[in-house]
Amino acid sequence: MNESTVAKMKQMKLHGMHNAFMTAIESGKTDHYTIDQFMSMIIDAEWDERHNRRIERSITNALFHYKSNIESINFDQSRNIDRNLILRLAECSFVEKNENILITGSTGVGKSFLGTALGYQACIEGYRVSYFNTAKLFAKLKMAKADGTYLRELMKIQRQDVIILDDFGLQALDSQNRITLLEIIEDRHNNGSIIVTSQIPVQGWYDIIGEKTIADAILDRLIHQAHRVELHGESMRKKKSIIKE
Repeated sequence: MNESTVAKMKQMKLHGMHNAFMTAIESGKTDHYTIDQFMSMIIDAEWDERHNRRIERSITNALFHYKSNIESINFDQSRNIDRNLILRLAECSFVEKNENILITGSTGVGKSFLGTALGYQACIEGYRVSYFNTAKLFAKLKMAKADGTYLRELMKIQRQDVIILDDFGLQALDSQNRITLLEIIEDRHNNGSIIVTSQIPVQGWYDIIGEKTIADAILDRLIHQAHRVELHGESMRKKKSIIKE
């Protein structure tokens, strides 16, 4: 009977239930459970298995460039990170409220690490997340306009609960990228969250975007109800290099 049950579990891809069932059988602990306790135990195991697989898929699909998590964030006072704010953001209520997070600071202070850590946390909470290097995203969307897949690519972005635009503002936007950014921001206004990391202070984004009317439209939607984190301190990469030496 056990062999038949195990075979059926495998065929139905009930991997969590199968593993819990086999563990109980092999350990000889089946007599320790009532029927309802045993059913509850193997169903919980299946739920946990599926939940963990879903998180793993979300993280894989997000295409993060970095591996980071909230527990690894350095809250040293010199970095100007408000621990309470970051831990509140890690609860991901900002996603429910369609709020944005703007992270600025000089090179190497950990902007991308922090943005990615919040993205990882959103995946764990069950949200769809996509990471983009901003310059590469604009280049990809330019190619999409040329081959007729532009609207399809915009729809993929729009379906995400959270998008991360990393290294925004390294180059001033040309007219095409300016319109592209406006379309992305417009699609997500009150419909999704954006995490932006940039070396340029927020007040300098007008010059990066260019064309005052479009810059006003973009920044009004992006900055309104946004959480701002301005990182200070020395380059974290430089510190790691010194430690290794």
